[in-house]
Amino acid sequence: MRYPPPEGYREKYTGSWIPPDLAAFGGSSAQHLGGYYGMVKRLDEALGRLMDALKSLSLSDNTIVLFTSDHACHFKTRNSEYKRSCHESSIRVPAAITGPGFKNGRQIRELVSLIDLPPTLLDAAGIPVPEHMQGRSIMPLTMGLKEGWPEEVFIQISETQVGRAIRTERWKYSVSAPDKDGDNDSCSNRYTEEFLYDLQCDPYEITNLIGYDSHREVAAVMRERLVRRLKEAGEQEAVITPAPPVSSRQRRVTVEETLR
Repeated sequence: MRYPPPEGYREKYTGSWIPPDLAAFGGSSAQHLGGYYGMVKRLDEALGRLMDALKSLSLSDNTIVLFTSDHACHFKTRNSEYKRSCHESSIRVPAAITGPGFKNGRQIRELVSLIDLPPTLLDAAGIPVPEHMQGRSIMPLTMGLKEGWPEEVFIQISETQVGRAIRTERWKYSVSAPDKDGDNDSCSNRYTEEFLYDLQCDPYEITNLIGYDSHREVAAVMRERLVRRLKEAGEQEAVITPAPPVSSRQRRVTVEETLR
């Protein structure tokens, strides 16, 4: 994969800051990051032109603009391609909204999924959200109403693998179905634990804690949460096989820490 920005943009960002996870695991970031940053800069400029056009046409007050993406890029640091993994460098994407109902200029810290965006736009436009639609409107969050908002997000990974993951504010837990084909199988009834990260202590996901005896209770709680989310998503009931135990010599994580 290449990242061809307009002429002169790559040179402006070549040698710029490299996120710690890309620096730690190598991949293709040294080759492509300058072009990637250049394309981001050009997108930012194009969005500015769009906003200027809406203003000049007197459409700003009745137009909602949402900027987001379907995935991020880990530059071959997590698998043999650029995306389709559970890691933040693959799943964490920008989401900025402006327009009627979104003029407060605030940042929402709760966990939001892409499936929350369609009901949000319907809600903001005054259109009833169908009961069968997955996800929920973030409009209450923009008003500071957080009660009842989910404490985790559910992640589905396809093509490179049949994988599932769950992310809370602190923890990331991921499983895969090694006997399934990501191109042809949509789900599985049996998964194996693959990753566990403490995002509070390790935001760049350098150390995989799966199987550590010190984090056994974390894995058990996250396993239960993931099985529940699989059912809620309409997938078949699944069994998750725990990872082989690893003696870590670390402090055992408490139940209170597990539930965060």
